[in-house]
Amino acid sequence: MNKGELVNSMAKAGGISKAAADKALNGLLETITDALSSGDKVTLVGFGTFSITNRSARKGRNPQTGKEIQIKAKKVARFKAGSNLADAVN
Repeated sequence: MNKGELVNSMAKAGGISKAAADKALNGLLETITDALSSGDKVTLVGFGTFSITNRSARKGRNPQTGKEIQIKAKKVARFKAGSNLADAVN
């Protein structure tokens, strides 16, 4: 499912226009992005938790040359599914 299909599904499920569903989805994504950028985590009970973790620096290999390279440390977004989502998938 892509973003357009998600907006259509949200509009149908909520009985609202596609424009309103698109605005709501964009607002949700922006809010989650802002919260993660500032170091907060976002928990949606039953659905899951979005958080930031630190990935340490490590050594890797250039696949074309086989030469060893150093990969810098960075922060990465993480999602852990909640119980309701995990149960629905399984």
